[in-house]
Amino acid sequence: MGTTRRMTVGLAVLAAALAAGCQRPAPRPSPAPTSAPAPSASPTGPRAPADFVDLAAVDPSIRTDIRYATPHNFVGRPVTGYAEPRCLLTRRAAEALHRVQGAALAQNRSLKVYDCYRPQQAVNDFVAWAKLPGEQQMKGEFYPDEPKDRLFADGYIGAPTAHSRGSTLDLTLVPVPTPDQPAYAPGQPLVACTVPAGRRFPDNSVDMGTGFDCFDSRAHTADARITGAARDNRQLLKRLMTAQGFENYDREWWHYRYRDEPYPKTYFDFPVARSSLR
Repeated sequence: MGTTRRMTVGLAVLAAALAAGCQRPAPRPSPAPTSAPAPSASPTGPRAPADFVDLAAVDPSIRTDIRYATPHNFVGRPVTGYAEPRCLLTRRAAEALHRVQGAALAQNRSLKVYDCYRPQQAVNDFVAWAKLPGEQQMKGEFYPDEPKDRLFADGYIGAPTAHSRGSTLDLTLVPVPTPDQPAYAPGQPLVACTVPAGRRFPDNSVDMGTGFDCFDSRAHTADARITGAARDNRQLLKRLMTAQGFENYDREWWHYRYRDEPYPKTYFDFPVARSSLR
C-alpha cells in the first residue's frame, strides 16, 4: 500500500473513532425477565408477560381497595403508573391467592387487597416524593410519629420493591358479609393509623391493630403491643397465607410475597391497567 493511501485510510479511521467518541452512550435498557422473554411494546406502552393476570378474572370474590390509584394513601394523590384500580399478579401468585380465599371464606372471612403489582415508575414516584420535605399532608394518618426522611431507611418504603416483580401484594381480611366502606374525601380530617379501630378511618376490614400502610413499629406483624382480637386476626391472615406458599414481611402485617415467584430478579414497569395484559 502506498504512503498516500495509508494516510487516507488512517485519517478515515481516526475520523470514525472521533465521531463515535462524541456520541452519547445509549440509555441503559430496562431489566428483562430472567425466566421469560422481555415484554413486548404496544402502541400505548410496555406490556406484561403472558402469565400476568387481573386477579378479578381468577377470583372475583376477592375484594379490592387499590389505594395507590386514589388520593387515600401516604402521598395524598394517585401514584404514577396506576392508570386503573386493578390488582395485577403473576398467574402463579393469583391462583395461590384464590386458594387462600377458599380457606378464608370457610371461616367467614374474605380477602381484600390494597396493592398488588407495582410498576417501577410508581417506585420512582415514591423516591421523588421522599425528597420533598414540604409534602407531608398525609402525615397525620400514615406516619404520625415517623420522620418522613426515615421512611426508606426504616424499611417502610422499598426501592426497588418486590411488588414490581408481580408476585407480592398487600392485603387484609374483611368480615362476611362485608359492610360497606365510607368513601375517603380528600381534605377530610386525618386520624392516626395507630389509634384504636373505632377511631381510625372506617376501613371495612377486621381490626388488625393499625391501619394499612401505617409506618409505625406497631404495624410489625408480631409487635407485642398488639393483643386480643387484632393479634388473632394478624395470626389468622399469616396462617392462611403461609399455607399456600406466601411469606410475610415482618415489619408490615399486610405485606406478603409468593415464595415460588416466577420473576425473582425482574422489576417490571408496565402500567397498572387492563391494556397492559395480553
